[in-house]
Amino acid sequence: MPSIPQSLPLSFPLGRRAFLHQSAFGFGGLALSMLQNEATAATAGGEKPGHWNGVLKEPHFPIKAKRVIFLCMAGGPSQFETFDWKPKLKELHDQPFPESFTRGQQLAQLQGAVLKARGSFTNFQKYGQSGIEISDLFPEIAKQADHLCVIRSMQTEQINHDTAHAFMNTGSIIKGRPSMGSWLLYGLGSESQNLPGFIVLTSVGNYGQQPISARQWSSGVLPSRFQGIQFQSKGDAVHYIGNPEGVCQSTQRQVIEEIQRMNGLLAEEQNDPEIATRIAQYEMAFKMQSSVPELTDFTGESQATLDLYGVQQPGDGSFASNCLLARRLAERGVRMIQLYHRAWDHHGQLEEGMKHGAATVDRPTAALIEDLRQRGLLDDTLILWGGEFGRTPMGQGSGRDHHILSFSLFMAGGGIKPGVTWGATDELGYRAVENIVDVHDLHATMLALLGIDHHRLTTKFQGLDVRLTGIAGKVIKGIMA
Repeated sequence: MPSIPQSLPLSFPLGRRAFLHQSAFGFGGLALSMLQNEATAATAGGEKPGHWNGVLKEPHFPIKAKRVIFLCMAGGPSQFETFDWKPKLKELHDQPFPESFTRGQQLAQLQGAVLKARGSFTNFQKYGQSGIEISDLFPEIAKQADHLCVIRSMQTEQINHDTAHAFMNTGSIIKGRPSMGSWLLYGLGSESQNLPGFIVLTSVGNYGQQPISARQWSSGVLPSRFQGIQFQSKGDAVHYIGNPEGVCQSTQRQVIEEIQRMNGLLAEEQNDPEIATRIAQYEMAFKMQSSVPELTDFTGESQATLDLYGVQQPGDGSFASNCLLARRLAERGVRMIQLYHRAWDHHGQLEEGMKHGAATVDRPTAALIEDLRQRGLLDDTLILWGGEFGRTPMGQGSGRDHHILSFSLFMAGGGIKPGVTWGATDELGYRAVENIVDVHDLHATMLALLGIDHHRLTTKFQGLDVRLTGIAGKVIKGIMA
């Protein structure tokens, strides 16, 4: 017969639902118990209440990066107008696309359509001592060529936006899997005492505004203290961060302490990891009352810095403001910073959309790299720039369709080898053919740069080990410095 946990007094009022929840054989009880053991291990070790230092007490590998800034170009920017120059595709422009490339292949909206080649409307040049070929749409990023590692041989498994985003962020399309930022926070904790360790910012362009959802920064089967916290890009970064009118800081502190005491009593009686989350989040919210206003106050930034990023009005919700805020978050020890820019789903109006999107992100991205470098932060900050998939070398009206067999992204800083390209696609850019990199490989490499063996960062769920890379993934040692 299921037994009542010994920690509960015999007089504890145990109803039917509580019995099923608390029972050793209750639904999900075993998984919750395991998660609670992990989530409270740090507190049991004598850490400050509310602060989490990670489950990994020793790194598996030498640490080359301490934090990640993921510049997510939501919607899938075309590799043919960014980082993968294909002169033969341009020669073939508006002619029938060779059937030998596409026969039996999965396409998104072009399935069964007459396929015609679409060459790039841009030109490419070689930049820096490394000679990396970059589109003319990105002249500022091109100036950073010798700091970039451009991967031209990315592939993914998912051809639709939501599932492709989920796969890029969590390594799975199964709902409930933790995002990459949640894994980093769970494994390593955060250096920041006064801000969440995983922060998300969003911005939008004028074209190709593909929706995103909070699923992409969810903590999944990990306790919710590890989920990403979305800051507002306009106005107050966090709503209701100030004290209510007439309530002073000392009174607020007393209220928090009493709530924490009551939560602590509840935690002693119930084996629920969300109580530990509640305790941590009350404490964090109190600290954020002073840390967030200071974080978002750009008055201390010089005009030269604002001009470097192209910030017209601090806090205006632009990608430029978000990039500057990302640097400030990195300085304050936030572990994972994710910037979504929704502007790249160009099934039509490719030329207008790419020009506008590139003009919006080019200068701020380059400024972030340069600013971090000048401040000595680039060496231990890993920057990742790219979308959830690429676009077809075939046209779709005035645009391009989704494509999963080849796309490009770049990495910089954080132990990445600078001034290199990795992988290649065939002559028309249809398929990655050299040093192919899939999403699991990308995740494994990111974790390795932060000192984590992707095989060994796991959590138990329904009796199985869950990890970011699933049963796949290999570290791409060739791009590591």
